Amino acid sequence: MLFPSFAFLVFLPVVFLGYWYVFNRNLRLQNAFLLLASYVFYGWWDWRFLGLLFASSVGDMLIGIAIDKAEGTARKKRWLILSLVMNLGVLGVFKYFNFFRDGLEQLLGSLGMQADLPTLYLLLPVGISFYTFQSLSYTIDVYRGQLKATRDPIAYLSFVSFFPQLVAGPIERATHLLPQFQRPRTFDTVRAQDGLRQMLWGFFKKIVIADSCAPLVNDVFAGDVSTTPGITLLFGAVVFAFQIYGDFSGYSDIAIGCARLFGFDLTRNFAYPYFSRSISEFWRRWHISLSTWFRDYVYMPLGGWRTKAGRFRNILVTFTVSGLWHGANWTFISWGALHGVYYVPEILRDGKARRDVPSLRDLPAIGLTFFLVVIAWVFFRSADLGQAGAFIYHMGANMATSPGASLLWCATSQFWWIVFLVVVEWRAREQEHALASLPQNITLRWAVYAVLTLAILLHIDTQTAHEFIYFQF
Repeated sequence: MLFPSFAFLVFLPVVFLGYWYVFNRNLRLQNAFLLLASYVFYGWWDWRFLGLLFASSVGDMLIGIAIDKAEGTARKKRWLILSLVMNLGVLGVFKYFNFFRDGLEQLLGSLGMQADLPTLYLLLPVGISFYTFQSLSYTIDVYRGQLKATRDPIAYLSFVSFFPQLVAGPIERATHLLPQFQRPRTFDTVRAQDGLRQMLWGFFKKIVIADSCAPLVNDVFAGDVSTTPGITLLFGAVVFAFQIYGDFSGYSDIAIGCARLFGFDLTRNFAYPYFSRSISEFWRRWHISLSTWFRDYVYMPLGGWRTKAGRFRNILVTFTVSGLWHGANWTFISWGALHGVYYVPEILRDGKARRDVPSLRDLPAIGLTFFLVVIAWVFFRSADLGQAGAFIYHMGANMATSPGASLLWCATSQFWWIVFLVVVEWRAREQEHALASLPQNITLRWAVYAVLTLAILLHIDTQTAHEFIYFQF
């Protein structure tokens, strides 16, 4: 079920009323109702994938109990390995089998060996990378002793399948979200109102920014880059940067705001990443739940981070794996590896992470960081490495041709909505989300709501609705 859809418009109030007015007196029934609602939400795409979600969840819950009961590190580790094999095996079959199959076939061919390996034709379950990582972090934390294994199947299944963040995050840690299912929740009017504001901003970013930018980006990347003016290619890449930001951070805003309606606190996933002054700061602000997941479960266990050589090696490995997580394509792997390479100057400089709020004097550093991120996004958006390389080459080589093309881009409504987005978020960069601090004057506050709602209604196109980009991951 898509957030910006009529089905969700009906689904949300029905679940809200049942949750707070029918099952609110019994925590277990309340959790069971949420679990049922989450399975309906997920099964709306394809009910057959519910079996995979259920089996994966039950498997990790039972393994967590086994780890808890096991005596000795060796026995606990065997159960953890089983969880890793199960979760990564499912990902490998559905997401990476054909990618590695093609790579092995090419390798054997280069060695003079003919191979006709089998190909699997499987639909990729929506959100499999998200809920797999969420469930996997539970068994790892139980193994590390950071969390006691739960014996409550309803609470655990609800934690894995919680519908606001099930298919595109934030990727929640069991230490943060699972306890919220195990204690009574009360309705908080102030937090619910803030949740609705964050949802409104999320819908604005998804529908007005991301969906309206999609046709422009598609035209630029589908065109003949050798004859396209360089400024057009640059603007196309920049617009894609805002498309994917509006799409993914918009989903996170809707998910976090929606969870607040039900008394849950989800992890912040975006913190105005395009105002970053370095690549390391960008990754503290972009897809925070995933970057911290890879930090805690990949980067730190690799060790060797105390030396510059070790840090570079581990960062490069971590970002390359992160790229592979996004998809079975060399473009994603290259995108991740490129961000790892971007870290080199920061490692050599060995500077401390900046935690202060960006200001106007930081604009040169912000501009440089944004440019590097945009170049990396070209790899992410391209169909293959050849297209990415040609796109970047002609972006520079054709820059002198048709300079007036920049004026055409500035005349588009998408350009001015992006400017509006940047201005609003710059003013709110110290807040958790863009609408967290609105004017106290009720007239001005409702004027903001009206403008955003009108913009959303004017940009909704039910015939060409775009799924969230990260659904494919």
